[in-house]
Amino acid sequence: MSVANLILTAIRWDPALGYEKDRPAFEHALERGVGGFVLFGGEQDAVRQLTKELRLRSRIPLLIAADLERGAGQQFAGATGLPPLAAIASLNDPDAVRRAARLTAREARTLGVNWDFAPVCDVDLTPDNPILGTRAFGTDPHRVASLAATWIRACQGEGVLACAKHFPGHGRTRADSHLELPVVDAAKKDLLDVDLLPFRAAIEAGVASIMTAHVAYPALDASGAPATCSREILQWLLRQQLKFDGLVVSDALDMAGAHAGCTEGESAVAALNAGCDLLLCPSSLDDLVDALERAIASRELLPDVVQQSLRRRLKWAQWASPPNEYRKPSATDIAWGAQLADRVVRMVRGIRPPVRAPLDIIVIDDDAAITRGRTSREPFFATFRAAGWDARAVDAPARDGAPTTVIALFGEVQAGKGRAGYSEATQAAVSAACAAAPDALVMQFGHPRLIRELPAARSIATAWGGDSVMQQAAARWLMRSG
Repeated sequence: MSVANLILTAIRWDPALGYEKDRPAFEHALERGVGGFVLFGGEQDAVRQLTKELRLRSRIPLLIAADLERGAGQQFAGATGLPPLAAIASLNDPDAVRRAARLTAREARTLGVNWDFAPVCDVDLTPDNPILGTRAFGTDPHRVASLAATWIRACQGEGVLACAKHFPGHGRTRADSHLELPVVDAAKKDLLDVDLLPFRAAIEAGVASIMTAHVAYPALDASGAPATCSREILQWLLRQQLKFDGLVVSDALDMAGAHAGCTEGESAVAALNAGCDLLLCPSSLDDLVDALERAIASRELLPDVVQQSLRRRLKWAQWASPPNEYRKPSATDIAWGAQLADRVVRMVRGIRPPVRAPLDIIVIDDDAAITRGRTSREPFFATFRAAGWDARAVDAPARDGAPTTVIALFGEVQAGKGRAGYSEATQAAVSAACAAAPDALVMQFGHPRLIRELPAARSIATAWGGDSVMQQAAARWLMRSG
């Protein structure tokens, strides 16, 4: 028995060194016998090469996972990026959700990724939630439940594990679990009737895995333990009441909410005892394995509990389809993905103004301080250049007022950002730009509801998010209005 089988470590792409920067770490992880890896970033060919190497060198079938809520292009350059789930849901087209999940799974499988950490099953109940935003399907629990089930069936129909997250619901939080332990004080009845509805639907749809929330729910567990470490929530509610027998996976252990008031090792032991099968992204693999082995030796962690989780992990690792070119995405599938991004861009305030070259574009970036995972803003400008449009970045509107002025406003929910809305500095910058150019169009790369923080803007369109695919779609939308 190797308790390391229950751990998935992270492999991160480095722009200069690729995966070679993490090679010593993932080679050591293979030697320790980890059960899988979570990939962050990479170029398609390098991803295929890496996942092939990992599978060949591993002594056990691996689970190779990635956060692909917005398509495989969310992580992997060259793959198809998709709009956020909230944007797709806004189309009121369940078939778009089904096709998006199918395309994501097909691309993932051809890259060697067999586990997609999607869909988000949280209900968007708190507008100032700093971790959810456009990641959720919406505010109606019944609609979220239906769309989540659609995503799961389509994804798993392609041989890729889906993951319903974050159980029992992250939709009411006002704190970021990457930074602290959020506490949800909602009544038990509200949690059972609203927050849990999409997870019930996910289980009925046969979802392979459920990811826990690093959130405390006193109405469900008076101890104040995060759901990740709560036997009341994972054993009694999820396993016994909801009859879920698939994989239960923790959210990343390197998040502050996972180990508030204890060490990461203590949190991991508690998570396995509570009902988690797999542990994600520890700060130190060796330290975590040592902590788990000590817990087994002292009987704090029972061998039977570990064995049951090992069996579940192996079952689903064997269930996943091997990487192959069978039913790989077609050119039509990929073109549909780009069209989907175009469909979700729309006006959210005012009348769509005519847009003509030359364009003066004022970039106001609420996410400028984000270092990990931040997308370049270059795709927006590159799309104009490729179409022969004169579009230049400026600090302020032209004095003569001749060019069309577009304010490109970036500001999304970001892990570790700690807030959902725009900073005071960002709001002031938008107000100043709109005062100087009253006819400017604000292209918002974030949740449409944030327009409430932009009273000075007469005309606002939304592109929902700042990923490359949405920057490109926004530029195309603007040129079509010329």
